[in-house]
Amino acid sequence: MSVAAEKKRRGGFLKREFGDPERRTAYYMVLPALLIILIVAFFPIMYAVVLSLTQSTVVQTGPFVGVANYVEMFQNPDFLEGLTNTVVFTVVSVALEFLIGLGIALAINQAFAGRGLVRAAILVPWAFPTVISAVMWRLMFQDQVGVINYVVNTLGIISQPILSDRTLLLIAAIGVDVWKTTPFMALLLLAGLQTISSDVYEAARVDGANVLQRFFRITLPLLKGTILVAVLFRTLDSYRIFDLFWAMSNRELESLSTFVYKSVRVSQLLFAQGNAASVFIFVTSFLLALFFIYGLGMQTSTEE
Repeated sequence: MSVAAEKKRRGGFLKREFGDPERRTAYYMVLPALLIILIVAFFPIMYAVVLSLTQSTVVQTGPFVGVANYVEMFQNPDFLEGLTNTVVFTVVSVALEFLIGLGIALAINQAFAGRGLVRAAILVPWAFPTVISAVMWRLMFQDQVGVINYVVNTLGIISQPILSDRTLLLIAAIGVDVWKTTPFMALLLLAGLQTISSDVYEAARVDGANVLQRFFRITLPLLKGTILVAVLFRTLDSYRIFDLFWAMSNRELESLSTFVYKSVRVSQLLFAQGNAASVFIFVTSFLLALFFIYGLGMQTSTEE
């Protein structure tokens, strides 16, 4: 497209949008909200970016150091541990929640007696606050009074207290998160399943398609948009995990969010690295969202 044609196209867009009195009024009404969003969201983000590039403390802004804070951050073993735990937790928990949630959604989408009661009962774990769930499960993981620790030790699955080993703590945290948030995944997938017309399945049965063929050629393709939205929500939510790790492990299990909190709020000795880590979380979360929207075709799926 030539420069003249591009200017003409832009001019036509501006004339079309602002030439219409109704559209111009709509823009004027939306403008205050956009300004508030810029002030409330954009300014703190940019300020955090600036702080991450300086040797700042809690009380003053230090000199500009460039990417030195990011280099030191990636050399910090606590940050690397938090990054590893966060990635493992996110990948495993979201994968399990999707598989189990899809199975639950398919089951409760069928017509049977008491379906409404079953749907309500399934949502009970999701209704619990995360901190309450973490404390409740921590009691069950205790080495002396915890029922889960007693059972797994009696069966010979493990031979040490769960809460004293960070690997076992991470596995336990994944299990608790799957227990709590699988109903949320199932609820989103169920909403998508209910948008699929039963006539499609009837036509497939007439054509001789079996259960697996109907699932892979009808259900999954038509459910793609819902799946991507549900997985995106849970991925971003798991990636910023804080309260479950903090409450259940008694501050022993590190994540990216706990590293930021400890650095900028608890110790305050790594204030600059904590700001760098917060910017890292924001940027990587943004890239994850872009990957789901454009890389996996969420935009196309939702538009269809």
